[in-house]
Amino acid sequence: MTLRDDRRYMALALSLGRRGQGRTWPNPAVGCVLVKQGRIVGRGWTQPGGRPHAETMALAQAGAEAAGATAYVSLEPCAHTGQTPPCAEALIRARVARVVAALEDSDPRVSGQGFAMLRAAGIVVDTGLRAQEAGFDHEGFFLRTEQGRPFVTLKLASSFDGRIATGSGQSKWITGPEARRYVHAMRARHDAVMVGAGTARADNPSLTVRDLGIDDQPARVVVSRHLDLPLMSALARTARDVPLYLCHGTGADSDRLRAWAEVGARLLPCSALGTQLDPHDVLQQLGQVGLTRVFCEGGSALAASLLAHDLVDELVGFHAGLAIGAEGLPSIGALGIGLLDEAPRFALVEARALGPDILHRWRRPQDCPAR
Repeated sequence: MTLRDDRRYMALALSLGRRGQGRTWPNPAVGCVLVKQGRIVGRGWTQPGGRPHAETMALAQAGAEAAGATAYVSLEPCAHTGQTPPCAEALIRARVARVVAALEDSDPRVSGQGFAMLRAAGIVVDTGLRAQEAGFDHEGFFLRTEQGRPFVTLKLASSFDGRIATGSGQSKWITGPEARRYVHAMRARHDAVMVGAGTARADNPSLTVRDLGIDDQPARVVVSRHLDLPLMSALARTARDVPLYLCHGTGADSDRLRAWAEVGARLLPCSALGTQLDPHDVLQQLGQVGLTRVFCEGGSALAASLLAHDLVDELVGFHAGLAIGAEGLPSIGALGIGLLDEAPRFALVEARALGPDILHRWRRPQDCPAR
């Protein structure tokens, strides 16, 4: 195999892994390609719920053809026995000749041990190919493993002048149907969709993926210190069908707690920071239930809180060609910034037209993958 071949097959493994994003938590969404004599004999990606793993799927497709093949995997094969045997052991039993992995797993149960098992069995192991791209794909899994919190994408759809609603509260629809459909596709690639209490009260959202044929819905998260949310709502009606997590303060009213528990919501008590919930603790609580990728759709107070505490990993903006004016609701609440040097800065990753609107995506400068 040439380096060009290796890069091509690893790109395919990465693209396969992305098919599982949003549906494999708390496990990483891994892709695997088995190649023998220049021919792909097996492909796989982590299945919904986190298993079977990508390597298991690819090996099952390859069968006896796996012997002597090269396995391209977007993350180190696991080395521990959980609900399934280790993937490193499965590759050894299948008698693959070589494993090319993009990254070492940060899970302490693996963290180099998978590679060690493969090398001890005489399998050639090469690492680091397309590592930056794989690091972006698996960043949520790494953040949860290393810091206890999920990856956070903050999405804002606003007018040209940065407003998300008129002064009277009207917000449907600032952006066009193409942008709204794209947002649903982004929801599907995250483990959960999160909003603040104000958005939940004003919009009565369901926070589900619609019109894309998606069966496995992302979980829903509402951040509400006082749990002052209407029980006659779309979220309450569907709490038993699609997981609903309510992040609330420790002093929330007991009757409200009981009522939401009765409709099927999962309650996550979080510590307060001033007049709001501590965003660090909110994300830690979400990490503890297994979430690795969270798609935050505002509102302005929650967006400001996450930005102020440096907890936004990716910014996605949709700008429409209309101006609402100063009386409109700003997309981001007060940040208390007096100097430009204090403002959080992101690096542009993508900008393009999307129907009548503009999509722009930003990342922390050091995290921008070389595509």
